[in-house]
Amino acid sequence: MAKEKIRLTKDGYETLKKEYEELRRKLLYDVAQRIKEARELGDLSENSEYDEAKNEQGRIGARVKELEMILENAELIDNEAAGNTVSLGSKVVLKNLTTGEEKEIRLVNPAEADIFKGKVSVESPIGKAILGRSAGETVKVRTPKGVQTYLLVSVNQ
Repeated sequence: MAKEKIRLTKDGYETLKKEYEELRRKLLYDVAQRIKEARELGDLSENSEYDEAKNEQGRIGARVKELEMILENAELIDNEAAGNTVSLGSKVVLKNLTTGEEKEIRLVNPAEADIFKGKVSVESPIGKAILGRSAGETVKVRTPKGVQTYLLVSVNQ
């Protein structure tokens, strides 16, 4: 059975690859050293340093495995074919027709999403609403503040 490809932008792929490398280094060296030092303190049944280090090792190990799966199944996207239509990787300027506020976002895979950097998941309500649309179109999006209407001011690949 073929695994499903995970479509990523080049920037997203590089960011996840960097995180993977940093976590592997931390897991192999820093956490391993902390576990070794905690073992040397004696009785492991009452050793909070040992328990904390083992828990961190588990958390980091799980994230490393997740990143390995994403990177192994990554397919870098080519936005040139999308033209003027919103697709994965598109940079879009949206204008809230109620408030007049404009914001630029980049539509990305959920693994890359970071709202604080303007990277919005294609699976989010706004992502679903604008996917496949073109500049000049209006879309309605259900948000926690109620239904918002946006104008797609521009679409850049």
